[in-house]
Amino acid sequence: MLPLGTPASTGVATARLTATAPLGPEVEVEMAARADARWMGVALEEARMAGEAGEVPVGAVLVGADGESVLARAHNRTERDCDGTAHAEVLCVRRAGARGGDWRLEGSTLYVTLEPCVMCAGAILQSRVGRVVWGAPDPRAGACGSWVALLGEGAAPHPLAPGGASIAATGGVRERECADAMLQFFRSRRARQGVTAQTDVRNINRGKV
Repeated sequence: MLPLGTPASTGVATARLTATAPLGPEVEVEMAARADARWMGVALEEARMAGEAGEVPVGAVLVGADGESVLARAHNRTERDCDGTAHAEVLCVRRAGARGGDWRLEGSTLYVTLEPCVMCAGAILQSRVGRVVWGAPDPRAGACGSWVALLGEGAAPHPLAPGGASIAATGGVRERECADAMLQFFRSRRARQGVTAQTDVRNINRGKV
């Protein structure tokens, strides 16, 4: 587990390589993809903690503009806090703002295991987060194109987004692992309620969980 402010070895390696020699576009893309996968692993750690606490297993980590520092990390706390707004993304931007003494999180990247909902997309826009990377799609409530497009490709230009365009969003990073965390959680919960696993899978495929 990475504590807040811990540098990421992937980011350090990138900085050193960049300082010594220029990288080709294919190498840069590959290194960026590896960094995204690594940070999603941190978000998955948070998701597992949420599931163990009886929360829907969604985790998030907010990384600074340097690509190395953890500004905040969080997981869903809606049940424990009796707060419908206590989603992992919202908690991340709240904690990062309080810790850094500035609500503007320009240049940061938010990694989250589930596609952000409309509420979280609004918080991301208001907090000036620079980029979003998500794992599993949310057909029922996703705001990066699965249900509506407020972030990423297909989103309308927004005055709060960098350059007045739209916030960049990358989806499907470690998607299977992120989706499995959700599947296992709801399968377990429904088993306790006497619902079959087959029904559970059908509901997930239809975006009903």
